[in-house]
Amino acid sequence: MTARTQESPETGSSRIYAILRKELLSGHFAAGEKLAINALRERYQVGLSPLREALNRLAAYGLLVQENQRGFRVPALRREELEDITRLRLELEGMALEQAIEQGDADWEAELLAAAHRLKRADASTERGEEWERLHTQFHRTLVAPCGSQWLLRFIEQLHDQFDRYRRLGATLASVREELDEQHQQLVSLALARDTVAARRLIEAHVTISFELALKRFQRSA
Repeated sequence: MTARTQESPETGSSRIYAILRKELLSGHFAAGEKLAINALRERYQVGLSPLREALNRLAAYGLLVQENQRGFRVPALRREELEDITRLRLELEGMALEQAIEQGDADWEAELLAAAHRLKRADASTERGEEWERLHTQFHRTLVAPCGSQWLLRFIEQLHDQFDRYRRLGATLASVREELDEQHQQLVSLALARDTVAARRLIEAHVTISFELALKRFQRSA
């Protein structure tokens, strides 16, 4: 009996959820694509019950669309949706960053410096694979972590994932990439200086630049 067949349904479901979430964000599945249940079972070596549980969780999270009696489909990409996601990111991340700066302690400062250092080292690489994406997500999570609202953090994480479906459609110009990388370091400096006004202004500019890139990529792929 293999390790896969020995895992519990809960473990299998969590494993497939994590794998599928990563692949949906990376664009492994095309927008609008219908997922074939049998093909997924074979590919991931998982039973039907844990697979369906993972698919249901992803649908509830918004990364899949559940079609009545017809399975699951990858959501379409729409300009209106991207604009809506960006508008909410601007509002919620700005609010969370202000609260985080006001409430963050010395431990948060140390964690933020460490997250920024790891991301800066990854920025120096010519490749931006899954490790960079992981560190980038970790940095933004750390930045707003002490905002004091778990619901706010959940909404921001969900918006980040939805936004990333558009952001990761193609390559970024080197000049724009450098600007975004530099803004990460500037955000740290402003957070440590407890400058909420300038920090919020910068995070809004950061999100706006990413939105403009994502919009261009979406238009090219449409």
